[in-house]
Amino acid sequence: MRKISLFIAMSLDGYIADNKGDVGWLRGQGDDDENIDVYSEFVKDIDTILMGWNTYYQIITKLSPDEWIYDDFTTYVITHRECTSSEKIRFTNTNPVDLISRLKEENGKDIWICGGANLVWQLMNEDFIDYYYITVIPTLLGSGIRLFENGKKEIRLKLLNTQSYNGMTDLIYMRE
Repeated sequence: MRKISLFIAMSLDGYIADNKGDVGWLRGQGDDDENIDVYSEFVKDIDTILMGWNTYYQIITKLSPDEWIYDDFTTYVITHRECTSSEKIRFTNTNPVDLISRLKEENGKDIWICGGANLVWQLMNEDFIDYYYITVIPTLLGSGIRLFENGKKEIRLKLLNTQSYNGMTDLIYMRE
């Protein structure tokens, strides 16, 4: 069965975006000669991405307005907006829990939960996230969109790996 992984970055105080929904603060503390490429290693086992509308909109308007950076994957965008789907980007207003349940049963590689917070909360509260890949950025935002909020219950995790580079720390957890 396909595994579900959250792969996301957050500020040291737990936010994935500032008060305006911006993520311009997502960077390390300077140059790093190690050049650790965590993303490329992670996506080797991924062929499907789920994201909410706000994450999608930020990608196409601010982070990569000239090209769709996830062209190697099938991306599902959870939204109530009427949008035209393509082969690689599928807009849906399906309940994310129902969508994940269906996708888990299909053949394929693992599934990446890319964001945003509302989608993460829904899947986390149903125990649908198997792995948590969290990069902690050396920034304190003070407020914004919190990654882990509205939790309904305790979820025990097992630490699998950590690494630090450029002031950032990657934490990889598996659901117990």
